[in-house]
Amino acid sequence: MFLKRHLIILGISTLIILSSCSGYEKLLKSKDYNLKYNAALEFYNNKKYSKAVGLFEQLIPVYRGTERSVDVNYYQAKCYYKQKDYYMAGYYFNNFSKSFPKDSRVEEGDFMVAYCFYLTSPRPQLDQDITQKSLAAFYTFLAKYPKTKRKKDIQNYIDELQHKLIEKSFNNSKLYYDLGRYKSAIVALKNSLLDHPNTPFREEIMFLLVKSNYQLAYDSVEEKKKKRFQNTVDEYFSFISEFPESKYSKDVKKMYEVANKYLQ
Repeated sequence: MFLKRHLIILGISTLIILSSCSGYEKLLKSKDYNLKYNAALEFYNNKKYSKAVGLFEQLIPVYRGTERSVDVNYYQAKCYYKQKDYYMAGYYFNNFSKSFPKDSRVEEGDFMVAYCFYLTSPRPQLDQDITQKSLAAFYTFLAKYPKTKRKKDIQNYIDELQHKLIEKSFNNSKLYYDLGRYKSAIVALKNSLLDHPNTPFREEIMFLLVKSNYQLAYDSVEEKKKKRFQNTVDEYFSFISEFPESKYSKDVKKMYEVANKYLQ
């Protein structure tokens, strides 16, 4: 009876405190850690995540080594996620999983690390370091939890991330061509095909290989023209055998005819 009355009084006190800004300031300064913990949960449940996380952060050193430490660390990570601060959320979910490996929510924590990387992965035009980290984290997760119910969703995330890397690779190699650096373009385009043989940009990459070799040969000094025009012819046959009905067929045929005429 006493315990029930105590909980009712505590709940009423928490609600009163939550209703005012000055009450929150008092909470931050309070040494009543049980009240502070319950208030943090109330803030979280009422979607006031910035206030909740302020309290949870104060409670982490207080409850370190206790049973309540698990929940405090978990909700701290969740608060950052709910605020869409995915960098901090991923960091704290990682801490949670490492600190409490036997907790029932550790699978969620491991998933959230990879998912937060996924959510911060930039568009293909930018550096893809975060994309690589997200892929690595998802692969690690699947290896650790091969029977996870999240497998289908994760595969979709992986496909999306891989497409970003493919598009980034294509954009980088095409940039060399656009800048007129045909020798570098040839190397980059070939590497892009080697790294991503099933790329949706395969036809355009092979077309650019013909163009890059042709332009390199056309602009070369006389002693280098023969070898480079031969490379153009070789790339032409590779292209036309794979894409006989390509929209680029007329263009590559014209380059082939010029190269072949020179060789003859």
